[in-house]
Amino acid sequence: MYSEKVMDHFSNPRNVGEIENADGVGEVGNAHCGDIMKIYLKVEDDKIVDVKFKTFGCGAAIATSSIATEMIKGKTIEEAEKLTNKAVVESLDGLPAAKMHCSVLAEEAVKAAIEDYRNKNNK
Repeated sequence: MYSEKVMDHFSNPRNVGEIENADGVGEVGNAHCGDIMKIYLKVEDDKIVDVKFKTFGCGAAIATSSIATEMIKGKTIEEAEKLTNKAVVESLDGLPAAKMHCSVLAEEAVKAAIEDYRNKNNK
């Protein structure tokens, strides 16, 4: 049902936690499934130098949050903003159809954190 990558990111999630005084924070949720994702960004010179997440949800929600943080760490804000749910799914070697919404939440959480960063910094 789940790929090895999904199971690895669920069992050993990367970048878990929160960043105090984060430069950008994005929180999204899906009332239908109960998943809630929160992404924290630390930005220096328009580059994401640290990223953390806290997710309440299923294994796929945790795995998509984990891989999304890995995918944007070290990227510029502009590069990170191009993250798509399709790229998240591909990086995890696929997701079951019933769990595709988790990849959408991961994309939305990253974009919400970037929007928060931009609002805080008038960008």
